[in-house]
Amino acid sequence: MSVKVGIPRALLYYHYYPQWYTFFDQLQVTVVVSPPTNKHILEQGIAYCLDEACLPVKVAFGHLAQLADQVDFIFLPRLVSVFPREYICPKFLGLPEMVRHSGLPLPPLLVPAINTYRRQSDLMAAFQQLGNTLGRPDGQVRKAARLAQQVQQEYEKLLLAGWLPEQASRLLLGRQAQEQQVRLATELSPSSPPEAPEQGKGRIAIIGHPYLVYDSYLNMNLLQKLTRRQWPVAVVEQVSSTEIQKQTARLPKKIFWTLGRLLIGAGYHFLSAPHVAGLIHLSSFACGPDALIGELIASQARNCPGKPFMNIVIDEHSGEAGLLTRLEAFLDMVTIAGGRAGASA
Repeated sequence: MSVKVGIPRALLYYHYYPQWYTFFDQLQVTVVVSPPTNKHILEQGIAYCLDEACLPVKVAFGHLAQLADQVDFIFLPRLVSVFPREYICPKFLGLPEMVRHSGLPLPPLLVPAINTYRRQSDLMAAFQQLGNTLGRPDGQVRKAARLAQQVQQEYEKLLLAGWLPEQASRLLLGRQAQEQQVRLATELSPSSPPEAPEQGKGRIAIIGHPYLVYDSYLNMNLLQKLTRRQWPVAVVEQVSSTEIQKQTARLPKKIFWTLGRLLIGAGYHFLSAPHVAGLIHLSSFACGPDALIGELIASQARNCPGKPFMNIVIDEHSGEAGLLTRLEAFLDMVTIAGGRAGASA
């Protein structure tokens, strides 16, 4: 019987799932993903996690609980750095220790240290550690790691072309499962995403971490609420790394949090993008980096009076009625500002 490894549908799952799935699949390991967030998962997370933790970390505990009796191992990497000379939020770094001391009964954790602060090539060492823990030979691990990184590159191309994470994963991994090999992004027709922008209509940009933007339970179906009102959305993953670098170079000091840098770069880009009619910054209560990031974007937005900006902070007590009221008022402002024409710059 194949070894089963659980991956929680939380935190950086939306960033790296295709890469992680491919690696385990190549090692003949069965991957089990926790279900989408719901009320029960959130309540379990709150029960086991520290009160001081941010909402996404609490939810991650709930997803871990879902996997507890279904798998042989749980994949919980120690994320230190995913980009040279930058760091990930400290809560990601210490998450394995938080989980081990939470009292949550879990199978053994797989905790490879992912730290590419000095060089990107150090990622291979993390894969090697993980593969060796599972008892796989070095050659098989290296081959799986190379393929996993290739899949990740194709995944990011699909996101850049406009596919949302779940759509891109299904497209990429579905083909992989059928053909047992990776197709280039150009073969997947990424130039035809299902929600291609309509000519002459403005978009609403959602600036936020993927574990908030793509978790429809946590954000109370924000993306669906916008699309049902005929407002197409733009997200951080659709901004190129070159544009992110160009926009953040305007800051007097480098942002050393990778996720924060992406948000600021995308936010500044959307503020000057003609096809974006308004911006929503989605953050969670008790997120230290976002308290600064959100203020930097809001400060820049105040210099763009024709482009409404709204900051939404959510926690476990947030209610849908309050979100709807604010969203309707925000969309009225966008319409008054001429956003329907999609021509404000």
